[in-house]
Amino acid sequence: MIIADTDVLIDYLEGRLPGAEAVFQALHQDQLQTTTLNCFELLAGVRSSRQEERILTLLDSIPILPLDFDAARRAAELHRQLERSGLRMGMGDSLIAGIVLARGGTLLTRNWRHFERIPGLPLAEL
Repeated sequence: MIIADTDVLIDYLEGRLPGAEAVFQALHQDQLQTTTLNCFELLAGVRSSRQEERILTLLDSIPILPLDFDAARRAAELHRQLERSGLRMGMGDSLIAGIVLARGGTLLTRNWRHFERIPGLPLAEL
């Protein structure tokens, strides 16, 4: 299961490589999913009704993973662990990582700098 981060979903919507190709491949192999947080980020950035329509069409075509108790617990643990190590991570990225870990998926993102610090979080190559 490939769980797409907001950046690569935007790449797909805008036809920007290599993210667009990676999302396309996962989508057509029926492997692509995303999280409720990524949905929020996409929809919060809507600038036109046409853009919103394209985003909603994409989101309607893939499973959306919720932030449930297990994901929240994992996110909180990794957030505390990173802070103890002197590293900071935004709450949104912590929650996304928690969902990926709880679901046993692989995160597809260009934002390796933030996510590679999380032990055990599988990241997809672009």
